[in-house]
Amino acid sequence: MRNERHDEPLSDTELELFFQYLHRFAQHDVDLFALMEAGDPQYPCYVSLTRDPLPGTDADAYRRP
Repeated sequence: MRNERHDEPLSDTELELFFQYLHRFAQHDVDLFALMEAGDPQYPCYVSLTRDPLPGTDADAYRRP
């Protein structure tokens, strides 16, 4: 699935769908971790999904959407 609307922010509906898909992905696809690269290839965003908070970070620092 590719969306060519890269120059636009997500709508409220798209953002809600993103969080729903993210929760499903974390529930069913993330065993220990998942590493991804997204965004503009010249300025990528590196995403790490793990079952544990970053070392030295309290779990309370994380926001649940």
